[in-house]
Amino acid sequence: MAGPQATDAGSQRRTNSGYRPEVQGLRALAVLMVVTYHVWLGRVSGGVDIFLLISAFLLTLSFARKVENGKPLRLLNHWLHLLKRLLPAVVVVILGVLAGTRVVLPQSRWPDVLDQAWASLLYRQNWLLADSAVDYYAQDHSGASPLQHFWSLSIQGQVFVLWPLVFAGAAVLLRFLRRRTPWGGRVSYAALLAAAFGVIFVVSLIFSIEQTATNQTYAYFDTRTRLWEFALGSLLALALPHLRPGKMLRVALGWAGLAAMLSCGLLLTVDRSLPGFIALWPTLAAAAIIVAGQSGSPFGVDRFLSWKPLVALGDNSYALYLWHWPLLVLGLAATGITAPNLLQGLVIVAASIVLAVLTTRFVENPLREWHWPQRRAWRTAVVIAACGVLLAGPVSVWQSRLMAAEAVAAAQPRELTPGAAALAPENAGKPTPDAKIIPAPLAMKNEWADIDGLCTDANVPSDPLLAGCLQNSRPDTVTKRIVVLGDSHAQQYMAALGPIARSHGWEVVALLKGNCRFGGESPDRDSGCNAFNKASAQYVMDHKPDAVFTVASLTHVDAPFETEVPHYLEGIQPFTEAGIEVVGIRDNPRFSMNMPECVQKNGPEAPKCQVPLQESLAASSPLDAYRGKMPGLYLMDLSDFICAGGTCPAVVGNVYVYKDDNHLTKTYVQSMIPMFEQRLLAATGWT
Repeated sequence: MAGPQATDAGSQRRTNSGYRPEVQGLRALAVLMVVTYHVWLGRVSGGVDIFLLISAFLLTLSFARKVENGKPLRLLNHWLHLLKRLLPAVVVVILGVLAGTRVVLPQSRWPDVLDQAWASLLYRQNWLLADSAVDYYAQDHSGASPLQHFWSLSIQGQVFVLWPLVFAGAAVLLRFLRRRTPWGGRVSYAALLAAAFGVIFVVSLIFSIEQTATNQTYAYFDTRTRLWEFALGSLLALALPHLRPGKMLRVALGWAGLAAMLSCGLLLTVDRSLPGFIALWPTLAAAAIIVAGQSGSPFGVDRFLSWKPLVALGDNSYALYLWHWPLLVLGLAATGITAPNLLQGLVIVAASIVLAVLTTRFVENPLREWHWPQRRAWRTAVVIAACGVLLAGPVSVWQSRLMAAEAVAAAQPRELTPGAAALAPENAGKPTPDAKIIPAPLAMKNEWADIDGLCTDANVPSDPLLAGCLQNSRPDTVTKRIVVLGDSHAQQYMAALGPIARSHGWEVVALLKGNCRFGGESPDRDSGCNAFNKASAQYVMDHKPDAVFTVASLTHVDAPFETEVPHYLEGIQPFTEAGIEVVGIRDNPRFSMNMPECVQKNGPEAPKCQVPLQESLAASSPLDAYRGKMPGLYLMDLSDFICAGGTCPAVVGNVYVYKDDNHLTKTYVQSMIPMFEQRLLAATGWT
């Protein structure tokens, strides 16, 4: 959501003739929409899009007025002044989030929060989240980042650097045209701006629609897909002097706009459609309210939007947006609930409003009104620098300590962190040595299995669906060629298969798609997965490897906890008929909780972190149903090195078994290499 205090227009006094109380009330409604939908509905409301439009609307009015009055733009002073007004509240909130993170959140989430603290301070949070493929619509906010909502402020900050350059460029072009062309006197500044923002609007909207359709998770945070919303606000500001609807039309426009704005998130499934053309609904609704303006009628929507309590809330809307999300996330994490009920939500909203009022009154307003005898630019620079130091200090110290802890944990002797080897028969009954659990929280993000790079030479697939084809480095002498098919649960075993392959001279290619277990075409899979599996199967038939590696069972969070992979035998049958061997390994458990976080909250021996075997895997392995049905299919089961003694623990041999709620850590799979190799060779007869 764009910060409602982001432009000079946002802080106008009520004595200023340019002040529009109905716009301030519109801000208040927009932030209430965002807060309400986040807290109780777990959905996106369209309120963010309204703030983006309003911020550009006010910014355009301010700059256009300067140029028309012949005042210098002074871009550097503008940017410094803007940062001085925005950063203090940002720093206060982030420091509060860091304190809450230290007390409430498990250690494995600290590194991401610290990275996002930097990203929020530097106004690049949206790009960090886009690159991380964060699901902003996840229903369970307790696992979200308490700084995730800074994505919209980052987009706004980037646009507030770009937009003044457009204003300045248009002013320079206007001066050039009037001096160098005979028709330049007939060109107005507003016309040049309208042309510039019109182009931005069209290009960005087309790009937004295309990207939303093909890569919506990334598009949601992409500044380029949001520029049209700012451009619409600017075009509205430029057109407003020429729009003079009558009193009745103003009344109708205002109420119609309000109804459309409030109903957007309820009537439309906007979660997976924004920021494409669906965002026209809330932005045009807000535009209609702004065009309605001061209706002069006792029945106009402006009478409601100018209501003093609503306007007062609008004055605090920036801080309210800053506080509501961290309080929601930290509150849910502290109480262990996934969604608040009515009373719990009211407590979160009330606390957010109280903190917003305090932040506005004791942080924003005093710094805005603070006057030093020195020059204004110097005063502004000092405030900005102080904000940066206040946040950079604790973040840097905390990150340094995490790095030191990671180094200490990684430097422990291998015998202190045996991992899966602790479950080997020869180690049965031996106590686990006292040691730090690895990987350390800072290293957890690197616990995906490594694959050397994209496929090269003859391994490059012709089908664009397989463009993400990966392979390990080709051995000097290739003794066997293996293709790994499936999803992230197949990828995690590359941490063992990769090193084993290198030692035996095997070449390994991986065709992987998230949440897409390999098997024959099935209605249990979406069309994208079925298409990917079909393309993968054709790749295997075209390249004729010696063997294919797959995950041959499918685990679930709830009962039945483990089943056969849908149409698994049908999927591999063409391979075995072509003389290609197939290795099928049993899947690992999935849980309803993040296992490392369970350990960090409760300790490694806590019963909560020792899930019963019967609630993790099937009593009889689904692999048994495949035995003897297809020549050339070899089955592996390593579940006895994941679960033991009737439980599936989060930590084995001082090593985290899982990196989240269902993926094995690279470190743990590497500790299984000797057992993995022994059982692979025994099952296949390979030498």
